[in-house]
Amino acid sequence: MTNIIFLYGTFAGLIVIGAMIAFIIYVGGQPDMNDNSLLFGYTTMIVALSMIFFGVKRYRDRDLGGVIKFVPAFLMGLGIAIVAGVIYVAGWEVYMAATDGSYMKAYMDHYIAGEKAKGLTGAALDKLVAEMDAMTAAYTTNMPYRMGLTFLEIFPVGVIVALISAALLRMPRFLPARA
Repeated sequence: MTNIIFLYGTFAGLIVIGAMIAFIIYVGGQPDMNDNSLLFGYTTMIVALSMIFFGVKRYRDRDLGGVIKFVPAFLMGLGIAIVAGVIYVAGWEVYMAATDGSYMKAYMDHYIAGEKAKGLTGAALDKLVAEMDAMTAAYTTNMPYRMGLTFLEIFPVGVIVALISAALLRMPRFLPARA
């Protein structure tokens, strides 16, 4: 079971990192702040984390004779999600090192500009800028904080995919193993 967790978790992590690299190349190496980048990122995570389903199914069909209970299937899915998350965090850390952490500053500038466009001014704008500056400083200088936030981008998606996969694959009649 451990081999399957590492194998499928690695596949999922590499899919996310590969898509991230492709997207960075596509946008010219600069942080992309349009609305589609968020959609693209989470769609990529869902596609990559579908490896949870395939890993649990493989284990159910080949090692357990086509039957698995919910809890073992869910725990296996969580294991795959953790491995994928660790690989995603490592890839993000490489990106942050290669770009000298420019992403967070660009993201915060974009967010503040959006709030200004909505009409935020005066003391409220000053407060937002101060909060964003503090968050940018924490994100760029505190590696454990940054790594935790990065992991929390992908892991909840993995939990949802693991729940759905375990719920479906606990039923032996759902996509039964071929003889």
